[in-house]
Amino acid sequence: MLEQASILIFIVIALALIFDFVNGFHDTANAIATCVSTRAVSPAVAIIMSAILNFAGAMISTGVAKTIGGDIVQSASMVNEIIIIAALAGAIIWNLITWWFGMPSSSSHALVGGIIGAVIISVGFMGLNGYGILKIFLSLVLSPLAAMAIGWIILHIIFAICHSMRPATVNDNCNRLQVISAALMAFAHGSNDAQKSMGIITLALLSGGYIGALEVPTFVKISCAFAMALGTSFGGWKIIRTVGGKIFRMQPVHGFSADLNSAVVIFGATLLHLPVSTTHVVSGSIMGVGAAQRVKAVHWDVARQMLVAWLMTIPCTAILSAIVYLILHLFI
Repeated sequence: MLEQASILIFIVIALALIFDFVNGFHDTANAIATCVSTRAVSPAVAIIMSAILNFAGAMISTGVAKTIGGDIVQSASMVNEIIIIAALAGAIIWNLITWWFGMPSSSSHALVGGIIGAVIISVGFMGLNGYGILKIFLSLVLSPLAAMAIGWIILHIIFAICHSMRPATVNDNCNRLQVISAALMAFAHGSNDAQKSMGIITLALLSGGYIGALEVPTFVKISCAFAMALGTSFGGWKIIRTVGGKIFRMQPVHGFSADLNSAVVIFGATLLHLPVSTTHVVSGSIMGVGAAQRVKAVHWDVARQMLVAWLMTIPCTAILSAIVYLILHLFI
């Protein structure tokens, strides 16, 4: 029995790191799509920079990890390794499906949906922490709307500051500044996204009695940061094309504004210990910046497709995780 428990916890850790790796290449677009699409940075340099800063960002905090590990379920004692394995498997499957079709889906939504589905099918709704889920859900929903509004404001501020300069001069300056804003975005991405896997592993260790409190062990932080950085280094070109060019045809001034805005919103959420979808924050920033330039310049049909994916992710991953749990329950 003890040997089986050890094997299951090993599987949980392996799947969480795989999720982090998939999250890395799935969400690489979030940090580098704008600077690549405006040709501020070459794709190879952008990916290397993003991988390094994703790792650095992942090491600075564990607040989001504690939110994911402690606010979705009522108690760690109500979940076991099989539930967590099912949750991770559902999220990974959904990420791979959306990556294959180039759909900018949210890894955060996928993970939350996976946990909810696995818990409901195993212990019922009583296993869920309603207040915690509401807090996470509001964070996931409101952050892209905030990014859209603040993106609109930031571009207008930049236009006001640079109103006496020629457009070409503004774009040249922003082209150079975009390297910095993309670096900030990559750091912010790592500070929020890698912590989600940290939270899952910590929850599994706590529920299995391997640790005594919901505190992220150092080896978990390093492992998740490395997995995120490694995944980032593989890139996510299909999603980069969607985020970087299909929503709005950007110039360097737009790319700089979107990156800076996304970094501020995501890092602000990290400081508040709230998980956000970097995919939707970046997309919201691009839409806000595009609307500030000209509302009709935004490809709202692409935005609608992303909204559909946004709405589908949590219920679809919940169903996938429930199916995985039922299959695992037959054999374990």
